[in-house]
Amino acid sequence: MADTLITSEINFEADGKQSGYLRVPHSVDRSAYGWLPVPITVIRNGQGPTLVLSAGVHGDEYEGQIAVSELANNLQAREIRGRLILLPMLNLPAAQAGRRVSPIDEGNLNRLYPGDPKGTPTEMIAHYHEEVILPLADYAVELHSGGSSLIYPATLLRGPGHTPEEEAGLQTLTAAFDLPYAWVFTGGGGTKSTARTAMGAANRKGVVNVMAELGGGNAVTPEILAQTRRGLRRILHALGMLPDYVPDAPRDTRALHAKGLIYAYEPGLFEPLKEIGEPVAEGEIVASIHHPETPGRPPEKVASPFDGMVLAKRAMAPVRRGDAIYQIAAPVSEDD
Repeated sequence: MADTLITSEINFEADGKQSGYLRVPHSVDRSAYGWLPVPITVIRNGQGPTLVLSAGVHGDEYEGQIAVSELANNLQAREIRGRLILLPMLNLPAAQAGRRVSPIDEGNLNRLYPGDPKGTPTEMIAHYHEEVILPLADYAVELHSGGSSLIYPATLLRGPGHTPEEEAGLQTLTAAFDLPYAWVFTGGGGTKSTARTAMGAANRKGVVNVMAELGGGNAVTPEILAQTRRGLRRILHALGMLPDYVPDAPRDTRALHAKGLIYAYEPGLFEPLKEIGEPVAEGEIVASIHHPETPGRPPEKVASPFDGMVLAKRAMAPVRRGDAIYQIAAPVSEDD
């Protein structure tokens, strides 16, 4: 067992269904020997792969939290082959507060891996996830959204396969999730990854893993939640872990490369002139930044430095200099 101060109420090697908490030590005025209860469910039955499903890495991203907790509530051990580890609110303090970062230590969990076993609560969670949970896994799926500030369509994110076996696994997860878009990274990943993210942690541990961006705007989108529920069960079936599930026909996925972000350079109110999925030409005006506090001041016109399509859009009207207002992507070509 890795050096950690976190203790688990769950026996990862036991058959059956167990639900409980990862106890993250947290000493405060009201509770000298207290702990933060990170919820976890483990379902194990017979031989098969281990899949880790995590959500709530950022606390203001909700579709994943709902979908993972539903699986924890509804799946029974007799339905499963292998081991399923479910973490619906991995950064529990952030999730309880509905914030991207933890209100306890301002920790952004997805920027703190590999963490610190004796650090802040968020650093301890990152370390436990990377050093205790991910080494148990063959596959991992991490569920995000645009959070409070951005909105994404249902989009899978995956890196390159560094071996034929990894590429085959990535293709299986991508095809099974069957989301409308797949954002494909052209580099990085692998066991030598230095990324401070959960995806980087999974890569370092040799786990075949994908991520997803699922809505955002500090809300739940019913259509995207339905796509998420469907996709997770399709993944379980494709890995041989949910044998009695009958998947419907695939809807196909459009593969994309991200080209870049468009930023506000003046504070004001953001008026979007492009919607998600719409085409964008380089130099095209995609937004106006308005200044109602200054009579007679005209709005700034924001031009796109890229051509492609809108993959993500800012959810909030108020902007400051440096706020991302769009992300632009382009279809993967046959030469990529």
